[in-house]
Amino acid sequence: GRVREAVVSTQSTGIIMLMDDMGWGDIGVNGNWAKETPYLDKMAAEGMLFMDFYTANPLCSPSRAALMTGRLPIRNGFYSTNAHARNAYTPQTMVGGIHQYERLLPELLREADYKSKIIGKWHLGHRRQFLPCNRGFDEFFGSGNCHFGPYNDVKQPNMPVYKNDKMVGRYWTNFTIEKNTGLSNISQIFLEEGLSFIESQHAAKNPFFLYWTPDATHGPSYASEMFNNKSIRGTPYGDAVMEMDYCAGKILEKLKELGIDQNTFVFFTSDNGAATYRGSAGGDNGPFLCGKETTYEGGMREPGIAWWPGTIPAGTITHQLGNIMDLFTTSLTLAGVKPPQDRIIDGIDLSPILLDQTTPLIDRPIWYYRGNEMMAVRVGPYKAHYWMWTQFKGKDPLSFTFCRGQYIQNVTVHDQVDHTDQPILFNVNRDPGEKYIIAPRSKEYKTAMAIISPIVRAHKQMLEPGEPSLNYCDNAVMNWAPPGCEDLGYCLPVPDSNPKLCQWPH
Repeated sequence: GRVREAVVSTQSTGIIMLMDDMGWGDIGVNGNWAKETPYLDKMAAEGMLFMDFYTANPLCSPSRAALMTGRLPIRNGFYSTNAHARNAYTPQTMVGGIHQYERLLPELLREADYKSKIIGKWHLGHRRQFLPCNRGFDEFFGSGNCHFGPYNDVKQPNMPVYKNDKMVGRYWTNFTIEKNTGLSNISQIFLEEGLSFIESQHAAKNPFFLYWTPDATHGPSYASEMFNNKSIRGTPYGDAVMEMDYCAGKILEKLKELGIDQNTFVFFTSDNGAATYRGSAGGDNGPFLCGKETTYEGGMREPGIAWWPGTIPAGTITHQLGNIMDLFTTSLTLAGVKPPQDRIIDGIDLSPILLDQTTPLIDRPIWYYRGNEMMAVRVGPYKAHYWMWTQFKGKDPLSFTFCRGQYIQNVTVHDQVDHTDQPILFNVNRDPGEKYIIAPRSKEYKTAMAIISPIVRAHKQMLEPGEPSLNYCDNAVMNWAPPGCEDLGYCLPVPDSNPKLCQWPH
């Protein structure tokens, strides 16, 4: 109690480093054989390593919406009802974005006089009303979208890069990425923006929140000259992981240099599992099954490192079940701000676990949603699949789109399979790869399901899905004429509006 009150009263600053499509197994401390993340490994050695940290959705936009709201995507509206259990996100044809009635982390931190900045990928809607500076952030350097491209600016515009509320150029056109080699200095720009913000807020004696979320590890991956073609993997993705590691290290070094490291809570994680559909060009999900777009462990278990010298004991490992939504609630607690009381908040406060190693693990479920369907739940060591689905090309099970080279009979299935009457159960502590189904007739199955079933029943009975934001697409809302384009002469002709239901194939 006293330790926690003291921490809150000092108004600690906060930094969340959110990677894009980086897998649990991409960092050395989690066993990556190449050992090319020395800064992150050191961060873990100086802080707390979460072995069981999860995202709230196996895709970028919904997981980011969950982080910013502390709520499952099914509640905050970042899902689609166009088809059952579909992964939906915010391409530049997306009409919707994060609902105005959702209360976002930077909006709430502003109540405690925090200054906030997002650097990198936003992905909660790219139209003016959804952009970060209209949703609580004081500063923004990055894009509303991912860096897909290059496009010809005729059939499809290149994505704008913003400084605060106005664009300063476009990916590929002004912020260049060499398509064949992945050479780009964008991550270094993002790093400098982050260091500059830390320095300026420290000089002004402001408590601050930095949301540093570069997208270099998302395909097509890119890295600067310092790292280009330097990784053991020999891929732009491997190079990008090395650069993300370096950037994280430089940010922590800056905090130490300014003498504010002992007053700064930093958390490193990823928005979803590595994109196994990229094959060897993508990332590593360690021992877990499948990857991004799936609700198997590889799609939703993420690297998780908490760092706060002098407060979080160095070299600690926790098996607390954590979720990206917890960063919302924990950040507010550490800032002395109460989470909204007028809605269900799914994120829990992890500060007792962070601040006191003798605190018992908090018993809580981990929900695995895919679109409008609850696919699975984890309670303690047990994970029960109520629905299963992945996809493969052609007739070869080993060519699974999202489970490359992995095939487990009755588990990795090409078509949606409903197991709600008799869920498929695994103990993911002893079977992290979800290979060995626990027999439904066994005592272990019956005992575990006697605990899990009431939790699921209560969750579904209380669930009030939010209005879906990701149903409608329209070519007219693409980035033809973003805010600030007129100042640069970068406005493009806007086609006639013709909204249609978005197609979500998987």
